Amino acid sequence: MSTASETHPWHVVAATLADAGCDVVVGLPSDEPGLMDAARTVPGLRVLGMRDQRAGACAAIGHAAVSGRPAVLAVNSGPSFANALTGLLEASSLGAPVVVVTTRVPALGIGRGGFQHTDQAAMARPLTKWDFLVEDPRQLAWALRRAVHLAVNGSPGVVLVEIADEVLRAPAPARRPAPPVRRLRSAADTEEVRRAARLLTGARLPVVVAGGGCKPAAAGPAVRRLAELLAAPLFTTAAGRGLVDEEHPLACGLVGLYTTPPADALLADADVVLAIGSRLEETARMGWEGLDEKTLVHVDVDPAAFHTALEAEVALLGDAAVVAGQLADAVVAQAPAVTAAGAARRAEVAAVRARMRDRRTAAEDGPELTVTAALRLLQESVTQDATLVQENGLHDMWGYHHPVVSVGDGARVVTPGEQTMVGFGLPAAVGAALADPARRTVLVCGDGAFEMGLAALPTAAELNLGLTVLVLDNRGYGWPRFVRAEEHAPDALTRFTAPAHTDAAVHALGGLTARCTTAAELAAALEDAAKAHAEGRTAVITVPVRDDDVPMGVRRVFGAASSAGAAA
Repeated sequence: MSTASETHPWHVVAATLADAGCDVVVGLPSDEPGLMDAARTVPGLRVLGMRDQRAGACAAIGHAAVSGRPAVLAVNSGPSFANALTGLLEASSLGAPVVVVTTRVPALGIGRGGFQHTDQAAMARPLTKWDFLVEDPRQLAWALRRAVHLAVNGSPGVVLVEIADEVLRAPAPARRPAPPVRRLRSAADTEEVRRAARLLTGARLPVVVAGGGCKPAAAGPAVRRLAELLAAPLFTTAAGRGLVDEEHPLACGLVGLYTTPPADALLADADVVLAIGSRLEETARMGWEGLDEKTLVHVDVDPAAFHTALEAEVALLGDAAVVAGQLADAVVAQAPAVTAAGAARRAEVAAVRARMRDRRTAAEDGPELTVTAALRLLQESVTQDATLVQENGLHDMWGYHHPVVSVGDGARVVTPGEQTMVGFGLPAAVGAALADPARRTVLVCGDGAFEMGLAALPTAAELNLGLTVLVLDNRGYGWPRFVRAEEHAPDALTRFTAPAHTDAAVHALGGLTARCTTAAELAAALEDAAKAHAEGRTAVITVPVRDDDVPMGVRRVFGAASSAGAAA
């Protein structure tokens, strides 16, 4: 016999989302029992209670990135919804499959000063793929399943379902169990695939760029095979990182702002670029000499991705893994397996990879604990297969540079998108760790970003997630300080003068802290962090950094821009 809670509309909502393939509901408890309460009674659903809706949206992103499944964010009309928007802005930028479920105030209050009424759909519409207001209980299951379908299909993203108060107070609709929503796959036009293959096999130096859109398609093996057949240097975007093992002989790290010299010479010299699952946003194009003049073959599951940043010679619409497989088969059919040009390209990539490693070693020389040396010690401690969560502050951008950090194809990498909100990392790490508690979850961030994300720390402690956090501390906001220094502008506002309170917060929650200025101190702290992880305790390791310990990509791109500006 059903209990009263099992016949409430919220239970229908939770059960429908679970059937559709969601496995976590993130949010804050509402005044009355709501979706989070119902989710606790539904097998297969976990509930992640956060202290802040903004952090909740970031935790949903982290969970979806590691689990590969859509995450649900539960909010309410008014400040609760508005507070989540910054995180949803990042989710939209990343293409993270997040289903937002919220309430709408009673209809009689709309236009008459209804408590906490706001036009949620209008606020979120620039960020969402679809929004729908459920005003009849019979729409409930359909709207939720369609929301999950749209969140995971095409280019993944944010969807919004509002549920009117009247629906939640009406008798629950009958629920019929249904199978999980499936991710749909499609192939590209065969003749266009052949045309693209001819361009690639005829190229002097083809380059493959894999973006974040390859991850939901599990396209790593197909992309790697294609790059091997072409003997092409293989790059990823920040969002695509973790798709391929960066120790692969053709792997050259990241594109754009995060390219490690001399790999930027390969990008500049390429004549044909194959971009798979990337919109080639600004960060991916930064510092890429001559990109506008190269022949582009563009693969994406969303037609809106084409002709956005660059116009493609061939646009292939379809699933990243399927189309990469089509291209590989076409390449095999059109070209011999081994060519002299291919052997020369492999040798060139090997030489570039060797010089990249030499540069990393040189950057770590000296008695001082540099950012690169700290990141190397961190990776040696947690291995290539950890979950790596990053922010996008000045110094932690070193972690985007291969081989300063080198991730394996078994790793999970969670990064902010083109919005790069400050404070993304810690709550995203909470969601990521919950999705895979057995795997080490490591966050690299600056001191300003860590303080901004601190509201997520109690949840990490409550769930015994055992996070490891490396804080690169320049006592303030490094990126604005760097830009101001380039412009010879005052930087006093970028500097923190109050004593840091983060260690006290970590200790109060049973965590471990250390401040390290030498390699020996950091190695010892990382050993303690490994033990803390096993005990489910958060470890926060702070390494003071110099303002001039700036990532090479930043120096390369912005130094060139400054020089050009001076010359002009």
